[in-house]
Amino acid sequence: MRTVWVFGDQLHRGIGALADATPGTDRVLLVRSAHKVGSRPYHRQRLHLVLTAMRRFAAELRAEGFEVDEVDAPSMLAGLADHRRRFGDPSVVATEPLSRGLYDRLTTAGVGLVRSNQFLCHPEEFAAWAAGRRTVRLEDFYRWQRARLGYLMDDGGPVGGVWNLDHENRKPPPKGPGAADGWPAPTTFPLDDVDRQVLASLPGSVVGADPVGWWPTSRTQALERLDEFVEVALAGFGPYEDAMLAGNWHLGHSLLSPALNLGLLLPGEVCDRVEAAFRAGRVPLSSAEGFLRQVIGWREYVWGLYWAWPDHADQNALDAHEPLPPAFTGAAPTAMRCVATTVGELHDHGWLHHIQRLMVLANLATSAGVDPRALLDWMTASFVDAADWVMIPNVMGMATFADGGRMATKPYVSGGAYLNRMSDYCRGCAFDPKLRVGERACPFTTLYWDVIDRHRDRFARNPRMAQQVRGLDRLVDLPELRERAVEVRGRLAAGTL
Repeated sequence: MRTVWVFGDQLHRGIGALADATPGTDRVLLVRSAHKVGSRPYHRQRLHLVLTAMRRFAAELRAEGFEVDEVDAPSMLAGLADHRRRFGDPSVVATEPLSRGLYDRLTTAGVGLVRSNQFLCHPEEFAAWAAGRRTVRLEDFYRWQRARLGYLMDDGGPVGGVWNLDHENRKPPPKGPGAADGWPAPTTFPLDDVDRQVLASLPGSVVGADPVGWWPTSRTQALERLDEFVEVALAGFGPYEDAMLAGNWHLGHSLLSPALNLGLLLPGEVCDRVEAAFRAGRVPLSSAEGFLRQVIGWREYVWGLYWAWPDHADQNALDAHEPLPPAFTGAAPTAMRCVATTVGELHDHGWLHHIQRLMVLANLATSAGVDPRALLDWMTASFVDAADWVMIPNVMGMATFADGGRMATKPYVSGGAYLNRMSDYCRGCAFDPKLRVGERACPFTTLYWDVIDRHRDRFARNPRMAQQVRGLDRLVDLPELRERAVEVRGRLAAGTL
């Protein structure tokens, strides 16, 4: 009997090697690696999600008639060796894993690999598209994906004659009483004995709040979350997808990334639902296009880059070496309301939407000169939807400019004015986003000008940053700003800001 080895991020009957497996002919192996579980101070909800989803998937396969071998082992390969000993060294196949390191280990261990269909663009297809290009930019990839997959296309062109409606999806949050109540809370899934057993088994190193059922741990729950998003939240997703409100952690976001990244949902079925809702006239084009751009554009783009650039995690173009701020981990309080709110939501849910990740946490880290690898390691442990293929391109390329512009055309840094426009975080904060010097100066505003000043020569050569560099020479208080920046970076590192 052949063994099909299924990993914890491939929990779907239709993925790769499992798609044509049959009970009685194939058994299924799932390995829970103690090394992986204990390798970092993971968010409690992340480990709970993965381990619970694996158990539920194993139960579903048994109900279908499969013999399932669930192994707790020191490492993935130790689990494989144990399985082989107990079952007479069977032939073992697996779907191509989502990890480069695991891919290499499986090849060495003699595991047969079946081509993955978990994404809409296989790494080989991405490499063929990227071959010969001087730059590998998201917008070019996204248009290629739209055209070849056929999403939101009419007569060979984009619906409405425009590829990208991002300009319509950057509204600041609504203001006034009740502004945070415009998006209904997603359904939660009640915890059961399986959830409680997993929670009781987690190592003492975990951080963050206990789960309350936000994250689907089975395909049935994931499909319910997909239905709810398309029917309830999708129409209002687009306009405010970049907005932040202290009183609402989810807004119109789908919350589907954890289910997608574990394989409980496949991107094609999600995109098909969104396309159908638009064609039926239930959602505006801006929301449908904005969401599809995240899935077939950004998500598949970072997946392709992960395989195309194996050295990406080792970059540090801005020579940044400051430690991770204690305020990020909750080890120290902070008077910065935007950071305190964001970190609090991360503690509670193990998730933040993309602008909080990029323009609050990564923005501050980049401006303060935080070591990009330290930020990468912390984010990888802290988010329920994290994986190396997600986090390495996002953090090293987009978030911190550690690759020097290989991925993004400019560093994503901003002063407090952006946060004041796109959130309500500045209201009641101890710092003033308009001030760059003095005790009440917003750290984001101070450090925005400081990071440009520290990297003046590099940024002066960047067409998208040259104007900001010229702006430095118009700052009459630049000497005072430099002094304030040294103080801010020191207090941020010490956890006293």
